[in-house]
Amino acid sequence: QLQLAESGGGLVQPGGSLRLSCVVSGLAFEDQAISWFRQAPGKKREWIGCRSRYGVTFPYPESVMGRFAISRDNGVRTAYLQMNNLQPEDTGVYYCAGKRLVCSMDIELYAHWGQGTQVTVSS
Repeated sequence: QLQLAESGGGLVQPGGSLRLSCVVSGLAFEDQAISWFRQAPGKKREWIGCRSRYGVTFPYPESVMGRFAISRDNGVRTAYLQMNNLQPEDTGVYYCAGKRLVCSMDIELYAHWGQGTQVTVSS
């Protein structure tokens, strides 16, 4: 069973940065495509990027392109979401999710989720 745990959220001022971590356990990390999603209050959960052993195979959505980037460290079984130039509209709960091998933007294909970490962007 794949288990994921996010950390690194918090309160940040507009224009600031945060790096979220997603520690993965239970199955071979190298075989997992890790996506990040976020959910703002009252909105649907939004896919914001994915990285697998094949790299970043889908472009980041326009809402985060050029500001967010996903990386992985196989040695510590961790995926990261670096978020720069954060804006109030980036506020929400951020989740990492895993699926086998290849990335997808389809939320329905992800069976394994972390508990989420809150990111609040406010002055």
